[in-house]
Amino acid sequence: MSAQVGIRLEDKNEWERRAPLIPAHVQALQEEHDVQVCVQASPIRAFKREEYELADAKIVEDLTACRTIFAIKEIPQELLEPGKTYVFFSHTIKGQEFNMPMLQRILDLRCQLIDYEKITDESGRRLVFFGNYAGLAGMIDTLWALGQRLAWEEIPTPFSQLRPTHQYATLEEAKAALQMVGQRIARDGLPTSLTPLICGFAGYGNVSQGAQEIYDLLPVRKIAPGELATFDARDPHHVYKVVFKEQDMVEPIAPGVAFQLQDYYDHPEKYRSRFETYVPYLTLLVNGIYWSERYPRLVTRRFLKALFSESPQPRLRVIGDISCDVEGAIECNLHTTTPGDPIYVYDPLTGETHAGHQGRGVVVLAVDNLPCELPRESSAHFSTTLLPFVPEIAHADYDVPFEQSDLSPTIKRAVIVWHGQLTPDYRYLEAFLKL
Repeated sequence: MSAQVGIRLEDKNEWERRAPLIPAHVQALQEEHDVQVCVQASPIRAFKREEYELADAKIVEDLTACRTIFAIKEIPQELLEPGKTYVFFSHTIKGQEFNMPMLQRILDLRCQLIDYEKITDESGRRLVFFGNYAGLAGMIDTLWALGQRLAWEEIPTPFSQLRPTHQYATLEEAKAALQMVGQRIARDGLPTSLTPLICGFAGYGNVSQGAQEIYDLLPVRKIAPGELATFDARDPHHVYKVVFKEQDMVEPIAPGVAFQLQDYYDHPEKYRSRFETYVPYLTLLVNGIYWSERYPRLVTRRFLKALFSESPQPRLRVIGDISCDVEGAIECNLHTTTPGDPIYVYDPLTGETHAGHQGRGVVVLAVDNLPCELPRESSAHFSTTLLPFVPEIAHADYDVPFEQSDLSPTIKRAVIVWHGQLTPDYRYLEAFLKL
């Protein structure tokens, strides 16, 4: 039996041009899985109306006829419709206060909510995601910010030639620009006042790997965290990188106890951060770790105040907080930014921020939706990971009780709401809804 699904336009902000399903995959769904796809017309989507029409999608002004609707970002609560199944990043699983009214509206309308973030395998590994595109975009922006900052300091470098990610037509164009910067560094070198230029990567997952993919377009040499304190290379024709794992970033509070990764995950309260011992040696810091309040911070405002009190211009110039948890692992990330105005300077001595790259302090990149800066490429990756699950979601029977649903365990793990009720795994959210 044919099923019909809708692809919603994105309207959270002017930068959100991504799509959950690209035209090629829409065509495959219709030809191979008996899923008719309606695409809500959008003036800003990276994939044009004509591309979806060539894929035999039906272009519509609204999705009233569709019982199941796919989106990327949150849907304004006034646009939610009774009884429908919504699939998007809801940003509710941590009890995020700003989205509790939307979640309550979904409950009141007796809808279903499936969250991409919770489509996981039995080990909890996410299966639908934007991959390393946050890291790719974030590293380009971080290096651009470095160039702007150094130019303001009247330190000439090839980084000043870079543009923010969204100003490149494609990822390949951005990479070509980075390669040219790398060639100039290899040929002409960097000013001696900058050497060694060291970028630290907190984490080693998809975000970090994307960021390293960009940084590695430069003439890079890798060093270990333990080498930082004694590292004194003066080679201006290379830049350096150091990748920090959990055992580098934290240590047990109890003396004489060895670090154990699983114990740290289970009992982070038994550990303290030692990351700040590395920061004085870094020119750039790129944060790509998942963080919650249970875990120690990487960089505190107190530490930065001490660092900038000791020297008016420490080595650290830019923090690319790609994970972008406000006042989280990077405590001086005080607010998020947009691709059009992606950075601000945090002044550790006053605790204040101001837009741009000038003035005392450290430049902070805090764009909270970096993949949207590479909308076509990131959408294609996301759509590839989502496609295998769409037929199941589209053809599912949403009239039966949740326990009787024929959805696979993989998708059931992602169902937050069913028939207007929180499913068993998400009943803890009741406490946040009542606040």
